[in-house]
Formats: sequence, structure tokens, C-alpha cells
Amino acid sequence: MTETNRAAALHPAASMHVDDFSAGKISRREFLTRTTALGVSAAAAYGLIGLQSPVKAEAHATGGIVRCGMEVKGTKDPRLADWPHIANVYRGWLEYLIQYNADGTFEGRLLESWEANADATQYTLKVRPGVTWNNGDAFTADDVVRNFARWADGNVEGNAMASRFPGLVDEATKTLREGAVVKVDDMTVQLNLSASDVAVVPNLADYPAAVVHSSFQDGEDPSVNPIGTGPYVPQEVSVGQKAVLVRAPNHTWWGGTAPLDEIHYIDFGTDPSTMVNLAASDEIDCNYETTGDFIDQLDTLGWQKLEVVTASTIVARMNSATSELYKEKAVRQAVQLAVDPAVVLELGYNNLGRTGENHHAFPIHPEYAELPPQTINAAGLVPALEAAGLKDAEFELISLDDGWEASTTAAIQAQLKDAGMNIKHTVMPGSTFWNDWQKYPFSSTTWNHRPLAVQNMSLAYTSTGSWNETGMANAEFDAAMAAALALADADARREVMVTLEKILQDEGYIINPFSRSLFRHAKEGVNVEMHPSFEHHHYKWSITA
Repeated sequence: MTETNRAAALHPAASMHVDDFSAGKISRREFLTRTTALGVSAAAAYGLIGLQSPVKAEAHATGGIVRCGMEVKGTKDPRLADWPHIANVYRGWLEYLIQYNADGTFEGRLLESWEANADATQYTLKVRPGVTWNNGDAFTADDVVRNFARWADGNVEGNAMASRFPGLVDEATKTLREGAVVKVDDMTVQLNLSASDVAVVPNLADYPAAVVHSSFQDGEDPSVNPIGTGPYVPQEVSVGQKAVLVRAPNHTWWGGTAPLDEIHYIDFGTDPSTMVNLAASDEIDCNYETTGDFIDQLDTLGWQKLEVVTASTIVARMNSATSELYKEKAVRQAVQLAVDPAVVLELGYNNLGRTGENHHAFPIHPEYAELPPQTINAAGLVPALEAAGLKDAEFELISLDDGWEASTTAAIQAQLKDAGMNIKHTVMPGSTFWNDWQKYPFSSTTWNHRPLAVQNMSLAYTSTGSWNETGMANAEFDAAMAAALALADADARREVMVTLEKILQDEGYIINPFSRSLFRHAKEGVNVEMHPSFEHHHYKWSITA
């Protein structure tokens, strides 16, 4: 399907989604996400519900530098990336097949278009013509096939993409299945899945899915030899200090001319007050994120506040694979139900979100299923610990030292302590915390917004999930996840979500207290957006004179 899609060529599910929108069953955002994931262009999707697609922002003068306050983490092989900060640096020169936009639409970038068949077992990807790498090589279907092979390699430790395309993988070799990804011609690639998967497009837009050149050596730092298709290249990447992106010399970017000459990332550590001081002293022009009381402080500087409602969240999880303390389900259940999410939201995040339900799905997700509310029972914690012989055991809850994350974790620890648990809160700097984030017995981790609930669930809680930090291995959950991924109809998928959500609650591995509204600030005249997944699309950034 191209940018001039006609209704007759649309995916058969598109009409169903139009009916759901017209009947008020789904929001406009949900409609746009569902239809564009099937290959319907954003313009056509808006047209299906009688709306004009948003007019692109008026062009701003080319030139200038924007300085953004953000932690600068070490860049790494993109498929190993485990934090959006990393991707925001390499996004300058590494691009994606598909992009997830702030309005909920999916947009082809290195792909011109794509089509999915009725049961989402086959996808046809059309490569965008005229794209070149900054070394002069043409971007073709060969690049697409090669990157799928990299993403699907489950033998690479830490490969964040390995579990995202199960229908393309040979279970015996943990590599790309023969015939799964086929080059049809120089500009066309066909995906042939062994099982239906509605998350293929959202997963191609996620931040570890940046596309690398054929010369890229697996596991290397992409900033060392920055061959990419994007408009910028890195001039400097100094971990913990600064990263500088400059316009790529002698490179004609397929998207035209990106407005800014340079983007500077200034690392302020994890203390938000330092970021506010940088803003007040005119050392930055925008920031990565604003939280808590610091929102009002930046408001008083006269900066513009950008806000978006998301499924971004924090999970305090127990790990049964690394600690005997959490082997017993009854103990985990008692720990979970001793914590009131409403109290955590108030103390940890100033009520700037909505309470969670301990299953890592939220109403913003199209397949979210509402379950009966859980009953908080702090009085049940001590009896459960006594029954397991853990009444006198010492527990530890670990968190990053970032402001709201530490405050949220402290609120959880305080409630557990009040309920009779002998537990301390240990705060670690990021340089220490992220080294072993999947292995701690009991710790809190932030999770980004993703368009579908099944994306985070499959990454975090299936037995083969790339980012499973709980040690949970539940055959019923794995089977239900496979079933959910096969359902393009969100209403049908919602029925399976009931099972997934109930299992997560029942297993008791996680305390998932709230979803977050996200905020960032920028000076007047600095044109950036707040993306629900913290993505920085540099080619959209500009300065108004």
C-alpha cells in the first residue's frame, strides 16, 4: 500500500476498525495505531474517519544548535540497547524501517510502505527508493534481510530483539528460519511467519531496531564508524558528559534538509535539580524529561511544557531465579497486596498518572481488559512470611537514584516495612544499577510506553522474553501470549488479555503501581515534541528565529 491508498486496497480489518471508531468503542489514537500498523498510510487512516491528516509544521529557518539535557550513556550495538537515551544519540545517523509517531500512527521511514495479509502471517515490505548510506552505498532489500538476521539471533547475549519475532525464528538454532525473510527483488522483502503476529510493525519501530550498514561489526560501538542513512553523524560521545551530533558532510539525506546544524546532549546525572540549574543558567534549551516538583520550577522560567499520556511505568519486581526469598507464590502475592498503588502514585509521582493493577497493562492499550479490583491486604504479609519461614529474614529493595524512581521505590518499601517486613531500600547510581538490572532479587525498573500491551508483556514475562527480570516461566502465560499475538482484532485479543493479566496478578511477581503522564520543557522558540516513548526525531527539531 502506498501513500495514495484507496479504500478497496485496504487491509480487511481496516473497515472493522472504522466501525469500532464510529461506534465509540475505540479512541481516535487507538484507531490510528491499529490501522497504520496494518500498512494503511496516516493520510488514508485519517481520511477513513473523515478527518484531514495534521498539516506538517511550517518550515523553520535552517541552522542553529539545540542543547538537550539528557544522560549520555555509552552507545552500543543497537540490538543490545536497553535504554532510550542510547537510541536518541544514534538516531542521528541510524534510522528505522518504521517509526511510531506521537499521534499513535506508524510511518514508513526506510520502508516506503508495507502490507499485512488477513491473519498477519505474511508481511510485504517495500523499500523506500532513493535512500543512500552516508558512504554512498544504496539502501536495498539486502540491508533489510541482513538486519532481520541480526535481530532474530537468539544466541547473542543481551539481544533485545531476539524474542520479538518468534514466527521468524528456528527454535532449534535460535536463528532466522530458512524462508522466513525472503528478498523478492531489490526493493521488496517478504516476511513469512510460522504463526500470526500483530506486533511485527510495533516491534520494528522500537528503539533497539535501528538499521545498521553491512560493514557494521556485531557488538561494536556504532559511533566508532558511523555509517548510517540519517542526516547527522556523531562528533563526540563522552559517556556521562556530552554527545554532539553534527550535520553529515557530503551526504544527501533522503528526507531533505534537517533544520538544525547540531544537537548537543548535556549530561546532568540523575538529580533533576541539576537539570533545573542548567536551564536557569542558560546551559540547555530543552530536556529529556521533567518530573515531580521540577515541573512547576521550569514553568516559572517561562519554558513551554509538553505533556503526553502514556503507558510508561515502573515495576518493582521479585526475581525467583536469583533469590530463594521469592520462590513461594504465597510470599510474592502477600508482598504485592501489601502495597497500595494509590499511595505510591501520590508519594512517588505527585499523582501525575493513574493507578496500575499489577499486570503491566493500562487503559491506553487497545487490548486492555478491566479486571475486578484487587483488595489491598497489608495484614496478610506477616502470616505469609511466617508460613514460609521468612519472618526474620532481611529483605532489600534496590532502585536507581533518579528522583521519582527513588521516591516511588521508597514509598513501596515504607508500606512493606509498615506491614511488618524487615526491608531496606538501597539506592544505586546508574553506573552501578544498570550493570545487573535483570539479576537483582528485588528491584524497581522503569518500562517505556509501547503501543500494544502484549509488547512489554512478551518481553518481560514470557519464558523466552529478552528482558525477563522476574524469572517467571509459566507455560499457560506463554501459550496465551502466542494466542494474543495472533489476533489482529483488539476486541478478540482483549479476551485473551484477561488470562494474561490474571496470571500476572496471581503469580505476584510484580508491583506495578501506576502509569505516567510524561512531561518535558523547552524554551520558547525551540521546537521539539514529547514523544510517548521518549523518542527524539531530530529531523523534526528546529528553532524559530
